[in-house]
Amino acid sequence: MKSILRVFSYLKHYPGLATAQLVCAVGMTAGVFVFPKVTGYLIDTVIPNPERHGEFYFWIFVVVAGFFAKDGLNSLRIFINNHFEQKVIYDIRSDLYAKIQRLPLNWFDTRRTGDIMTRVVEDVTNMERVLIDGIEQGLVAGLQVIGIGVFLFYLNPAVAAWAVIPIPLLAIGAWIYSSKGRDRYRNQREAASDLNALLHDNIAGVRQIKAYAAEQVEHRRFNQFSESLRQATLRMMKWWAIYSPGMSFTRMLGYALVLAVGGAARMLPETDPGHLTTGDFTMFLLFLSLFYEPIDRLNSLNQMALTGRAAADRVFEILDSEEESHSTTGKHLPEKLNGHVRFEDVSFSYQDHPTLKNVTLEAEPGKTIALVGSTGAGKTTVLSLLARFYEVTSGKITIDGEDISQVAKLDLRDRLSYVTQEAFLFNGTVRENLLLAKRGATDAEIWAALEAAHAAKFVRALPQELETNVGERGVKLSGGEKQRISIARALLKNAPILLLDEATASVDSETERQIQDALDRLMENRTAFVIAHRLSTIRDADRIYVLEKGQVIESGAHEELLAEGGKYAALCRESFLHH
Repeated sequence: MKSILRVFSYLKHYPGLATAQLVCAVGMTAGVFVFPKVTGYLIDTVIPNPERHGEFYFWIFVVVAGFFAKDGLNSLRIFINNHFEQKVIYDIRSDLYAKIQRLPLNWFDTRRTGDIMTRVVEDVTNMERVLIDGIEQGLVAGLQVIGIGVFLFYLNPAVAAWAVIPIPLLAIGAWIYSSKGRDRYRNQREAASDLNALLHDNIAGVRQIKAYAAEQVEHRRFNQFSESLRQATLRMMKWWAIYSPGMSFTRMLGYALVLAVGGAARMLPETDPGHLTTGDFTMFLLFLSLFYEPIDRLNSLNQMALTGRAAADRVFEILDSEEESHSTTGKHLPEKLNGHVRFEDVSFSYQDHPTLKNVTLEAEPGKTIALVGSTGAGKTTVLSLLARFYEVTSGKITIDGEDISQVAKLDLRDRLSYVTQEAFLFNGTVRENLLLAKRGATDAEIWAALEAAHAAKFVRALPQELETNVGERGVKLSGGEKQRISIARALLKNAPILLLDEATASVDSETERQIQDALDRLMENRTAFVIAHRLSTIRDADRIYVLEKGQVIESGAHEELLAEGGKYAALCRESFLHH
């Protein structure tokens, strides 16, 4: 129930729409009374008395007007509710996406992309059903039950008392179904999420599946997950198959009781205080159907509320997750940044697995630092900690003497240009991918960055040049072309600190030489951290740090390290560093 109340807490942002909904609901409830009241009056007063037959068609007109008013208000209420509900769902989705943007990377490391997508799209949509039916049905049904219930007791307390006997039984049944159903509905949502996660992975990895002829194996896996979803859904539907008819039968008992007691009251002599006229008895039966019909809607709403609750639990699980520190707040770096970076005795453990141990290194302003070492030595981790994708376990990292753990991450990352080993392009145009680095960049600036990254020639050869769509993850471009677009993006950002993680790994030797020329010009008067396996990329670095098992074991210039004959020299001899 807590999750459902949190969903409804979003409604307070729109008091005008909420009030309009309430006014329409009250008006509709009043309109419900017209037909039964007029019917009873016609049967008892107008039809038996010929002198009043002239009123007959007037009251028929009143009935039609009552129906028109009720349904007109209902149409207006639905229109208002649709706007109301979509505004709230927009707010929830916006809050959820904003929260996801502020979560630390290690949160994503333990989550499946398909599961996150299911929560943002499907689970929020299921929460939407609670808002639509909770307001649209719950409010109207609740007012109708209360209003008509009070009137039934006014009309004939004795018969009304029998009419409400099923209500406690219906409430108990709804409570049992709700209390036992939460896990079933949550399991169904989890099974659907698992299936979506598998589908996302298989679509993203379709080339690998085809390359290894694993279509049948993956089809079997898909069927296993689909079967789990089928079983979870059947368990949920089995209980609904018992609950819904059971509630319907209990409700019908009310009709039978009223027919028995009311019919007996109608057969009493007119002089008996408990006597019911034909008109009153007919009116009571009509009101009874209007009394039980919203109760039936409330029972159906119970199932939707359980679905919405299970979805809301999963959405609020994200909204309640701990954000990365200083995601939007913290100190600001100076406008004029020198770029003096220091790692002071930095250690880092990833999920209790030590990755860096007491690393101390320094990059003076405008200098280039190269990080080399075997795979898994911790080179990329150094760059990730500098960008604060992860937080250090101990020690500190400073830029111009400012501890970056206290700096607002938006401000910190605005001063970094990061080119990763795997070039990532979004499904959009070349221009859109480049504007990620500088939102207001002109065409001249974009083409200058492309020229510097030696990417202008192939971009001009594309069907629509800058407006060419590169496909999901840049699938329409070669690896080298994607990397050059990625480098052009970093060039366009023109940040004072550069992080280059195997920036030239996906290009041929000639392209690498051209890009290296561009990077050399870019790195002038800027602090640069370079990870590379190719000797040509790092030999001119001002200082080289050699990492092994998360520790700095050597540091110095290229010639110095060769002369020492240590790990760096061994890597060169083993051709780990290529010319």
